[in-house]
Amino acid sequence: MDRQLIKAYAPYLYFDKHEPFFPVRVGVTVFEREGASPSFRRSFSFRDSRVKKIIEYAIYWDYDIQHLYELEHVWVYIGHEGEVIDCEASFHGKYLKGLLKDRSNLADGTHVRLYAQPGKHALCPVPEFLELVPHFWTAVNENAGIDGLTVPYFLEDMLTTNEETNRLVEAYLRTCAFTPTLAYVEYRFDESLFVPWNQLLDEIPHRIQIKIAELRELFGS
Repeated sequence: MDRQLIKAYAPYLYFDKHEPFFPVRVGVTVFEREGASPSFRRSFSFRDSRVKKIIEYAIYWDYDIQHLYELEHVWVYIGHEGEVIDCEASFHGKYLKGLLKDRSNLADGTHVRLYAQPGKHALCPVPEFLELVPHFWTAVNENAGIDGLTVPYFLEDMLTTNEETNRLVEAYLRTCAFTPTLAYVEYRFDESLFVPWNQLLDEIPHRIQIKIAELRELFGS
């Protein structure tokens, strides 16, 4: 894994001042030819001849304000001269353009600036757009913890959830409820968070089991 390359193009994220959760790992895949993402339902064609590489940053949090397990994505498209051609970012199961038309959110030449929805971590380049999401305010307050443990399609053979786990997750996340300030602070990834995607895939089930054990100690009856 080329850590210098990965660090050079890592996005700069912006979190609300009251944000309770931050990334704990970033699983990285570098595409140099067409192929499918290992962790998001999409593929890359390389039909744009300007693109030499695509870096996929699969950003992992232990928690979203509504559930245990959180994975968001950023894709940075790199040209033959090392220039940023484009960027996309995940947004509630879909993805949006991450690079503004005027490229005004490109910092230091290679780092795309993206805002994270408070508590939910959907990503986009315009913070005001986040406030248009239904339940923007209620998700982080009265609806904290309602989804328990979520299990993505690529972990269905390794993880299951149940009523007890969901109860424990909700009990904890209700203690994390907050009100967004709408003031955002820049966050830059520490290089130690970057790992190959396959390593992160191996780690996720273990991290989840550790978190469930912690929750059982705190809230188990």
